[in-house]
Amino acid sequence: MKADLSILANRIYDWTQKDPDLDVLTFVSIDASGQFVEEIRTYKQLWNNGQKLAAHLISIGMRKGDSFGVVMSNHPEFIDLMVASSIVGTIFVPIDPRTKGSRLKFMLDYAQCKGAYVADYAMANVNEVWTGSDNWIIPLVDGNHSVASILAENSLEPALTIRSTDPKAPMQMLYTSGTTGNPKAILSPHARFAVGLSVAEVLGITDQDRPYTGLSLTHANAQFVTLGCILGNGLRGVISRTFTKSRLWDITRHYGCTWFNLLGGMTTSIYAEPPNNDDAENPVRIVLSAGMPAAIWSEFEKRFDVKVSEFYGAAEGGLTFNVAGEGPVGSCGKAPQSYELKILTSDDRECLSGEAGEICFRNSDGSAPVVEYFKKPEASIEKTRNGWLRMGDIGHVDENGWLFFHHRKGGGIRRNGEFIDTALIEKVIAEIHSVDDVFVYGVPASTGVPGEKDIVAAIVIAAQNEFESSQVFRICCKNLVTNSIPTYLQIVDEIPKTASEKPQERFLLETFKNDATSVFRS
Repeated sequence: MKADLSILANRIYDWTQKDPDLDVLTFVSIDASGQFVEEIRTYKQLWNNGQKLAAHLISIGMRKGDSFGVVMSNHPEFIDLMVASSIVGTIFVPIDPRTKGSRLKFMLDYAQCKGAYVADYAMANVNEVWTGSDNWIIPLVDGNHSVASILAENSLEPALTIRSTDPKAPMQMLYTSGTTGNPKAILSPHARFAVGLSVAEVLGITDQDRPYTGLSLTHANAQFVTLGCILGNGLRGVISRTFTKSRLWDITRHYGCTWFNLLGGMTTSIYAEPPNNDDAENPVRIVLSAGMPAAIWSEFEKRFDVKVSEFYGAAEGGLTFNVAGEGPVGSCGKAPQSYELKILTSDDRECLSGEAGEICFRNSDGSAPVVEYFKKPEASIEKTRNGWLRMGDIGHVDENGWLFFHHRKGGGIRRNGEFIDTALIEKVIAEIHSVDDVFVYGVPASTGVPGEKDIVAAIVIAAQNEFESSQVFRICCKNLVTNSIPTYLQIVDEIPKTASEKPQERFLLETFKNDATSVFRS
């Protein structure tokens, strides 16, 4: 019986038979002197390391269906552990290493993790909230009993049989962002990881292309879109330890990377970097974006000499693509043949073209996509109510069927009766020399009008001695319509972001309320 290649371990083993010594993954970190430090993984190394760690999982009592945490940034051992888990049939739970306190404890406990592999820089946070006789905690490199020491062993046991056999079985638990409370855990199946194969086909990626990502592997985007595409298609990918906008183009030039993907606020953050004469001198031909603001789309392409392709989707499912040159600027694209896309009102009436409603998907055969939230059957049922995958996002389709994203359901900034284009505000402020990063959000309107919001521009200052709040307001007044001029400027050290580089509004709101000295009013 032929092995199912949608299962990661089978895919890796298959490539060991075809091209075992291909340097399929290059991991890049930056040392104190600013130099690149790299670690390589070939398919053969991924398979051998996966076997060693799989044997270790079994030796400490892990069985098929058991779960364990992976609390680390983008290390090669992250992928080794993914392969090992696929061999054993366990469920791995990736967790952003910046997570701490009660949220970290919740994520480990809720997923019923029997243990966790933890990077040394996250060890103190894990030990603080999650120590007990029933939990094992294994460091990444520190000490004799670590992932590094396991991989350093020379002898290989007889090859373990791959115990994952059902592509619909859970491969991992992916936590949602949990912006309004504790996050939900998505039971993500093995087959979902294989979505990366279609990315190459849609974008016209060949074996001469070299992908790059700095997005966290704890997030579905880096895993499905980039890593899945690399491992599934035998590409020579590059992954940096963490995202770095200041070295992004240096990395792509050094390694000859031809495409990478961005999310949300990353695009504006990169655009806010001071222009350089060599911005367009890079090997990148495709930027695959999820949330490229229409206001900077064309200028981003021209400045960096790239083509922007846009996509939309979520870890639960749903997918659209707007391949460069095919659809209008600002559109997320159209659904592939495997999906049907509709915009529905709250009472499930289909919206007319141009009319805003909730973005929804179902399979092309009319069935509902399967979504399973761990220990939350009611939420799973509600997510696919009446046979439609409800994305929780508001958007519209134009007369030609192109999807346009508006805002998260319940979100958006309404001011004087109209919704505000925050991307245009961010573009104007990002182009100011003294600004390093910016994110625009809303706070309840001082007028007290229900549903109305005042506009806050959270700003990270690049040149402290050149920044003047009055100048920012003057530039906004000159370049924006009156209704879009920020009510407040909020000066912050950094824009707090999730593992997927999504700005975390709730932390900015907390600072806004508690630190009046950092807020300037127009």
